[in-house]
Amino acid sequence: MRIELEKRPGGSPLFSVLSPLLAMVLTVVFGGIMFWLLGKDPVDAIYSFFIEPLLEVWSLHELAIKAGPLILIGVGLSVCYRSNNWNIGAEGQFIMGAIAGSILPVVFFEWHSPLVLPLMLVMGAIGGALYAGIPALLKAHFNTNEILTSLMLVYIAQLFLDWLVRGPWRNPQGMNFPETRTFATEAVLPAVVESSGRAHWSIVFALVAAVLVWFMMRFTLKGFEVTVLGESARAGRFAGFSSRKMIWFSMLLSGAFAGFAGIAEVSGSIGHLQPIISPGYGFTAIIVAFLGRLNPLGIVASGLVLALTYLGGEAAQLSIGVSDKVTRVFQGLLLFFVLSCDTLIHYRIRIVVDRVRTAIEGGRN
Repeated sequence: MRIELEKRPGGSPLFSVLSPLLAMVLTVVFGGIMFWLLGKDPVDAIYSFFIEPLLEVWSLHELAIKAGPLILIGVGLSVCYRSNNWNIGAEGQFIMGAIAGSILPVVFFEWHSPLVLPLMLVMGAIGGALYAGIPALLKAHFNTNEILTSLMLVYIAQLFLDWLVRGPWRNPQGMNFPETRTFATEAVLPAVVESSGRAHWSIVFALVAAVLVWFMMRFTLKGFEVTVLGESARAGRFAGFSSRKMIWFSMLLSGAFAGFAGIAEVSGSIGHLQPIISPGYGFTAIIVAFLGRLNPLGIVASGLVLALTYLGGEAAQLSIGVSDKVTRVFQGLLLFFVLSCDTLIHYRIRIVVDRVRTAIEGGRN
């Protein structure tokens, strides 16, 4: 006996639209069960996790700060995944973009100019794109699995950052703490509205990127090329499209968005490099991309939802005294239910019994 997935003749359009909402409901239900097993009141816990962070103005600013990098990275990954190129290393590209963009305020810290911040953002995007170019090169010319190579490069980026801030880039006036010089005023990404809170321009860049990529995918030949090659590389070749060029385009674009998000996060929220600059944005953005159904506009909404899980995890730690690992559990549950719902919408589970083998075993008995 074996279990198989059999493709349904026609998926339900209604359930396809409702799938992310169903996944959210299931995540909340099973999250409540988890809190109950931990000895916490499920209603109070869910309130602390999803409602409490939305009641204060300052927490809405924090929501925007956390949603910015998630949306930027998720939008880039959506192009990759729709073209059937599986970039799993956005976390490493985020880090390398932050490092590349920090060269000016750390190494050339005496240079003060209005050009510093724009150049930092450009260098961050280039750094992320070049780092994504490594798995692109290996796949395009050596047919290497980009899932493995991009993922392994994450750990190299993390160790490289740790070495930099503890070694050559350590702040000589930093009391021996593992961090770089604090960025000068010209190198800090400003708040969207200076007098209203901490939310900086990263969220604006993310929204603009989402609209531009949506337009590209919806109305341009390049978007059509991404869709066709993602559906069938053979059909794309008949149309005159190059799979190898698409590998480069999608990987470099997603890497550039991740690198841009990295330097925007460091410049806008942290103000210097340190051993850990991300709570896992690059990995969480994978959930953001799929929850948004690989649609840039849907990714805006899913980015806000996943940003809320970060804030909710912090609020739940203070309100009900649970571990910070609860955030990861919620994000994992959400990804599981998103993929499960999508799978069951398009496939049905079929149990296949090998009658010949069963008859032979029955005869022996």
